[in-house]
Amino acid sequence: MGERFHLPAVASTLLPVALCMLTLLPHSILGRPAEEENAGSSALLQRVKRGWVWNQFFVLEEYTGLEPLYIGKLHSDMDKGDGSIKYILSGEGAGTTFTIDDSTGDIHALQRLDREVKSQYLLRAQARNRLTDRPLEPESQFIVKIQDINDNEPRFLDGPYQATVPEMSNIGTSVIQLTATDADDPTYGNSARVVYSIVEGQPYFSVDAKTGVLGGLAGTTTVNVTLGDINDNPPMFDQRLYQMSIPEAAPVGSVVGRIWAKDRDIGLNAEMVYSIIDGDGRDQFDISTDPTNLFGIITVKKPLNFEGKPSYTLKVEGANTHLDPSLRHRGPFKDVTIVHVSVEDVDESPQFESPEYYVELSEDAEIGTLVKTISARDPDAANNTVRYSIDKSSDPEKFFYVELTTGSLMTVRSLDREEIGWHNITVLAMEMNNPTKISSVSVAVRILDVNDNPPTLTHYLEAYVCENAKAGQLVQTVTAVDPDEPLGGQRFYYSLAPEAANNPNFTLRDNQDNTAWILTRRGGWSHQDQTVFYLPIFISDGEQPVQSSTSTLTVRVCSCDHDGNVLSCTAEAYILPASLSRGALIAILACIFVLLVMILLMLSLRTHRKKPFLCDEEENVHENIVRYDDEGGGEEDTEAFDIAAMWNPREAHHHPGKMRQDMLPEIESLSRYVPQACVMGGGDSSVHGYVLAKLLDADMDACAPPYDSLQTYAYEGEGSVAESLSSLQSGTSNTDHEYDYLNDWGPRFKKLAEMYGVLETNTPQMW
Repeated sequence: MGERFHLPAVASTLLPVALCMLTLLPHSILGRPAEEENAGSSALLQRVKRGWVWNQFFVLEEYTGLEPLYIGKLHSDMDKGDGSIKYILSGEGAGTTFTIDDSTGDIHALQRLDREVKSQYLLRAQARNRLTDRPLEPESQFIVKIQDINDNEPRFLDGPYQATVPEMSNIGTSVIQLTATDADDPTYGNSARVVYSIVEGQPYFSVDAKTGVLGGLAGTTTVNVTLGDINDNPPMFDQRLYQMSIPEAAPVGSVVGRIWAKDRDIGLNAEMVYSIIDGDGRDQFDISTDPTNLFGIITVKKPLNFEGKPSYTLKVEGANTHLDPSLRHRGPFKDVTIVHVSVEDVDESPQFESPEYYVELSEDAEIGTLVKTISARDPDAANNTVRYSIDKSSDPEKFFYVELTTGSLMTVRSLDREEIGWHNITVLAMEMNNPTKISSVSVAVRILDVNDNPPTLTHYLEAYVCENAKAGQLVQTVTAVDPDEPLGGQRFYYSLAPEAANNPNFTLRDNQDNTAWILTRRGGWSHQDQTVFYLPIFISDGEQPVQSSTSTLTVRVCSCDHDGNVLSCTAEAYILPASLSRGALIAILACIFVLLVMILLMLSLRTHRKKPFLCDEEENVHENIVRYDDEGGGEEDTEAFDIAAMWNPREAHHHPGKMRQDMLPEIESLSRYVPQACVMGGGDSSVHGYVLAKLLDADMDACAPPYDSLQTYAYEGEGSVAESLSSLQSGTSNTDHEYDYLNDWGPRFKKLAEMYGVLETNTPQMW
């Protein structure tokens, strides 16, 4: 609410009715008052008779006449009236605002004067000889003052004004104080006196007019008075009962509904705070105020379950937050309403008994071991059947299986902690009646360690001993590694293998800190006697069941300098020069390259020479000679193969209708070389003769495959370094196999080389 009223300010007008003309004081008084005061105190100073006088008076502002305004007259007592004296005017406005008649000394105003612009002017006057222009009197100053008239209305400089007053304020309460200013002279008359009155806005407001005379010029301004609100109205709910609903699957924090306790006040006085003061849903729901502080927002505080409780009742209170203590008697400033919340039933996904599962399983668990039984149920009233499965992406290698109906999680593959230490499996539960309702749970399976890996030597499988080494000198410090992780930490035991325990060259010392030293037993090492020693080392761990392994350490005899630095470990180093030029090295590498090319060429030619000659007919045979186009019928299948051909091949030609057409060319080709004498007899002799004939046929004709061969492996081993391993065509080669390359395969193939009789006679001892 607001009121607007106009406030005039009136200045009284007192116009002067007469102007007093005053005689100007002598120059000595205006310009030099000190000299006149001290004139009688000194005999040396004499009173000087003034030489010229002039008249002065106050000039009214805002002169509107047509003729120049007469100001005053300058006159010197030296002026004889003969025109020999010239009057000169200087100072503020001389020549522009004021002018002087140089003969008579009359001063006039040429422009309209305004006291509010300039209230006085400081001028200087002097009388001079007209002919010689010599000053007859010293220059004197005088002031022309502008007299004020009431020509300015009072003004409100800051209007329009805004004011606020609380509603229900007492009569006489101050609303706002206004000040009007008047540019007229406050020291002269009543021109600047201001009085106030209300033009519009009665009867709600009044103004202190002060003392003064109303009339004259007036100024007005507008004052907008706004009624400020106070909290004098209590809030009220527009409903005594609110009905709301929310699905049971709504997550925590979901909005159930909104209520509003209306308040006729505005702003801070209408702001509300809401709270649930009673009801069976106090722990299930919460209420807060929206950003405008007007509405109450009811939200879900805990998960809902239709099957557990389908409805709730809330008693909600809304109260003002800003209260005026002086108006408490108009309260209470709060209200209460009832909110009924219905929970809607929805088809929910199955729920697991636990939000997650953790299982520990030994890595030696047998296939089919029960890991955990995962259980889920349909929370709906229908309680539909639940089926279980494993998310394939969580078990891509299929180590586990979950039983479809019981949820039993079992192993289907052997586990290895050293390969995969954790399995994070996602088990899915699905409703049978609604396959879209699927829920999942995480099953973390930790694989427990079992001592199932033997320790082995790490990194250093080759060492060297200098020719100048003495007995008891350290050759190598060996360490072992075991992928198992026992709870008490690793503990390794070292010893030489039984077959090398009493060797005369090296010994082993277990340092009891998971390391061992290889020491020399003698001195006098020579590279020419033996270049390499193979030392088998036996390693075992301290866990049950004990795991052990044997690793071979290769020890080379090398020539070293006095500091033990290796110079060379090869026999060729003793016959080669100390250094080779770059050209010699390039030549050696070129020769090696040519030699390799020749070896590859020879191997290629040898491979082509050993490849058997095949007839076109045999190259095209990639199927069984006897082909079955239909499923066999056991003993009733008499069409697949004619046994008569075995007893009497010639008889096959007398019954063409009973033969398989696809076998006719093959059988003819196999039987055309059979001598007549071989098939004349009956019984076993016929079969025996037939087989002998076919054997002779196969040995003599390389293009004829064996009759009882169902598949031809003509290309076996093609492209392999080892070539074909088949015994077919072996009779065509008169070359003997060479097994010398077994000597280059190391000590592990020593036994194989001995079996084929290619072991070098000068093989050095192993350790």
